[in-house]
Order: sequence, then structure tokens, then C-alpha cells
Amino acid sequence: MPKLLVVDDDLDMLALVRAALEKDGHQVDTEADSAAVQPARCQLYDLLLLDVMMPGEDGFSLCSRIRAEVDCPILFLTAKAEDAALVRGFGLGADDYIKKPFSIAELRARVNAHLRLRVRQTRTLSRGGVLFDMQAKVAIAGEHTLPFTKGEYAICEHLALRAGQVFTKEQLYEAVFGLDAEGDSSAIAEHIKNIRAKLKAGGLSPIETVWGVGYKWRKDIVL
Repeated sequence: MPKLLVVDDDLDMLALVRAALEKDGHQVDTEADSAAVQPARCQLYDLLLLDVMMPGEDGFSLCSRIRAEVDCPILFLTAKAEDAALVRGFGLGADDYIKKPFSIAELRARVNAHLRLRVRQTRTLSRGGVLFDMQAKVAIAGEHTLPFTKGEYAICEHLALRAGQVFTKEQLYEAVFGLDAEGDSSAIAEHIKNIRAKLKAGGLSPIETVWGVGYKWRKDIVL
């Protein structure tokens, strides 16, 4: 489930964009105060949507402030369609513009296109001492391939891609095995137990239990 952040001082626009993108199964967070958006927070997201015209810190300034520490796609929502504005935004690290007023169909199409491109471009990932080859679907620690089952690998990849984000057993089960899978979320605890044993053999312990909530890949050891 891709996680998106939409930043706009217009509360009606935030509600509209959130409702539209949640229809595609995305998890959408919103923020009306651009000054409250910090790079560490942005690292938890798969895509950012920033309004250009905001009071205080505008979208251009926000993009400039966070871009060096954020590698996900950044899309601007803007009524400023002049060439100079477009060139400035791309120069600051934006990946695309969605011009206001826009159709819901265009918004969803552009966001989904960038998310698909991000997945295609992301072939390997190094987190917590584990190298994930997301094409071959194998995980490597040191010089050894970890003996994960298909399900165990999928759980690890899902958590590692979103290091620092906490998932309940139900969320992990749905994300990895799908809504129509046989079985139930209680199987996640057993999978995590087996994953930890295999990671421990390599001297690794990147998965943390958040008691009463679920599990996360520890953010403090992202490589």
C-alpha cells in the first residue's frame, strides 16, 4: 500500500485529493502547514504532492528544503503554468506538475504512473545489513543468501521499504498475502518468529516489536 503525503493550505483541496487517491488503495496523509513538514517525516512516504501557492513557506521553498534528504517523487499542484515557474520547480527537484484546475482522473493517473515508475527503478535496497534484490526476490546478508520462504521475504521487503513505519499484523497480512488469501493475520507472528531466527543467525535484528501495535523495520539502522 503506497503511502502518500499531500501538503496544501486549502482544507477542501486536501479532502478532495485524499478521497480521490484513497480510491486506488493508497494510504494518504494530509498537512495544511508546510512548516510542519520535516525531511525525516517525508522519508516515510512513497510520493509527495505539494501545493505551490501556500502562505509562509510555499511549495518551491518546501521542496528545496527537503529534496536532498527525500528520494521519492515530488509532484506540484499549481495554478502557475508559466514556463518560468515550471522550470524553477523542475530545477528544485520536482518530478511533475499537476495544473489546477485538474480532473480527478488526471490526478489519479499521474500519481499512479509515478508510483509504477518508482517500483521499476527500485531494483535493490540495502536496509539494516540486508541487501534486497527486488527483481530476484532474494535477501542477502554479507555473502550469504538468507533462506527466506516467499512469504517471509515479502514481509521483510514490505517492512524494509518503509523502515520506521509500524504495521499491525492485519496490515502486514493484507499487504503481503492479499484480501483473498486463505488463513488469517495470526500467521504473521509465526512468520516474524522464523524471520528473526534466520536474521539472528547472521547477527542481525532489524525487526522491532511495537507492543500492542505491531512490527517495524528499525529506522535507526537504515543504511
